Amino acid sequence: MKKLSAALITIILLAATVAAQGSEVNKVIEKLDRLYRSSSSRGRMKMAIVNPHWERTLVMDFWSAGMEKMLIVVQEPEKEKGTATLKIKNEMWNYMPNINKVIKIPPSMMMANWMGSDFTNDDIVRESSFLTDYSYSEIQPPDAERGLMYLELLPKEGVVTIWKKLVMIVDRETYLPVEQRYVDEKDRVMKKALYSKVKVMDGKEIPTQMTMIPLSEEKKGHRTAVEYFEIDFDVDLSEDIFTLRNLRKRR
Repeated sequence: MKKLSAALITIILLAATVAAQGSEVNKVIEKLDRLYRSSSSRGRMKMAIVNPHWERTLVMDFWSAGMEKMLIVVQEPEKEKGTATLKIKNEMWNYMPNINKVIKIPPSMMMANWMGSDFTNDDIVRESSFLTDYSYSEIQPPDAERGLMYLELLPKEGVVTIWKKLVMIVDRETYLPVEQRYVDEKDRVMKKALYSKVKVMDGKEIPTQMTMIPLSEEKKGHRTAVEYFEIDFDVDLSEDIFTLRNLRKRR
């Protein structure tokens, strides 16, 4: 009986531990899902693009409505001012002020670089929810560091993505992201996003810089850093902002 009781207690404690770990993982995923999202937002950001051949920096204003609509307009440098991108659901248009023309991005161009950066058109258009689009669990990879939590996210059936899985690395105390790894069908990490410069903006603590680094040999030395200067959440925005008419407006 004593042996049976000890075994039963061990099983109960093990189940309680697993449940507690699962609850913590859920909290982390919920926080990641809400981190940059709100009913609406507007702000200003800087995008610094670096590769072995050239460097350029863009300053852009942006507006968003939920996960489905976004407008991004270049303000600097002067020669590119007015260049704009409009996203509505899974569709995307670019406005080129030098030719005063709106160009719709076809599906065949979704993996092309956006504005010459290491972000693709698909990165800009796609807005997945970790909670609803992925199954997730905590893992312990060989390179795990103390104080960090490693989460494996597998796309659910029916979710369209080129990645076999994502690996999210978060600070165990704050649940803020530190790194995101993009893994292909051959289990190769093809690119990673590094999160840094944590600040409080409009009452929300967020990493204000994300650096995308491709890891393929042909992209060696490439990186793109996006940094938020200003951001306001849950603001009143006119629906007219997210229209082709507004995109075509000469600025």
